[in-house]
Amino acid sequence: MTSPQPDLRLGVLGYGLRGSLARLAQRPGAGSVIAAVADPDIAARQQAAQDFPDARILEDFRDVFHLSDIDALLVLTPDHTHAQVGGEALAVGKPVFVEKPLDITIERCDQLLRTAHETGTRLYVGHNMRHMPVIRLMRDIITRGEIGTVKTIWVRHFVGYGGDWYFKDWHAERRHTTGLLLQKAAHDIDVMHWLAGGYAHQVQGLGDLMVYGDIPHRRAPGEPKHADWYTEEGHWPPRTQRGLNPVIDVEDVSLINMRLDNGVLAAYQQCHFTPDYWRNYTVIGDAGRLENFGDGPEAVVKVWNTHRSTYRAKPDSLYEVPRSEHDADHGGADALLMAEFLHFARNGGITDTSPVGARMAVAAGVQATQSLREGGTPQSVPELAPDLLSYFASGQLRAAR
Repeated sequence: MTSPQPDLRLGVLGYGLRGSLARLAQRPGAGSVIAAVADPDIAARQQAAQDFPDARILEDFRDVFHLSDIDALLVLTPDHTHAQVGGEALAVGKPVFVEKPLDITIERCDQLLRTAHETGTRLYVGHNMRHMPVIRLMRDIITRGEIGTVKTIWVRHFVGYGGDWYFKDWHAERRHTTGLLLQKAAHDIDVMHWLAGGYAHQVQGLGDLMVYGDIPHRRAPGEPKHADWYTEEGHWPPRTQRGLNPVIDVEDVSLINMRLDNGVLAAYQQCHFTPDYWRNYTVIGDAGRLENFGDGPEAVVKVWNTHRSTYRAKPDSLYEVPRSEHDADHGGADALLMAEFLHFARNGGITDTSPVGARMAVAAGVQATQSLREGGTPQSVPELAPDLLSYFASGQLRAAR
């Protein structure tokens, strides 16, 4: 009888909002343990000390790199630092998890992938939506051929708490995000690519700052977020928001049209001042259509594929979304994401998430943002270098010489 493997000892770089992923990885005796946390913010370090009393709590990320007993690294720093911090982490030679998006520019994404290739260090990108039960159900339906070959995908994203989550901190500034058509939409763009089996090669975007840019109630530079920055029932209507970020220069409503390299046409719409929060996928093939209704525990996916008619509320097939044992954290997706990373860190191999997919989602978001800021002029999406494509497609294995 084989003895259980010792826990992977993880070093966490950044302990802000996505510190929830680190808490999911805290499984002493069951596979992994948080051994060190670094964050320049004293409040974040104090919280980490409470959450992980046996971990070393540090201020400088680089101090974690020099710890000999760390087996893998979680990069949970703000988006615009992912390439820098992730690149330094890869140079250490231990498996690296980089939170989504990969970074906020195409060049820095490519630099990070190049560093992973050159060092041979395992890189994993946290696109958790690929593990959401509703997304996996839709992909299974498509793979079984129930709607034929995918021809077009439409996504509507109503970000009901957008004013709280994206306009009261660094998300509101282009220099930190490029724009929300990248920072927020990259997750859905990645899923659209995954469901369609291709990547965007031409995009066109439109968008505007319609509501939050006119609200004068901003925090002073350096002033921390207010204690009531988020309340589930409050801050409605949107113009009653207070304590917004001092700088707001990203769009609060945006649209993107995409032509994929396999001919699929896709469209995505995002609004941050709606009263409700949900996303709706419609996938149309040459032999049917599917649509999700909700994305939580009560969600269903409906399929129409037997005959033509006027609108029918009753579909030809109705599928309940499988319940996850972890209902929280994006319908259980975060727990599955972390489990996949931990397996990958130990064993390598092919994963459902994809560093190339993460790069292509960012590239589509970057080019769509450029398009919308140039009045909707179509933009081409730069291709990734062939050697990087083949390297990551092979499970990050170097070709034998």
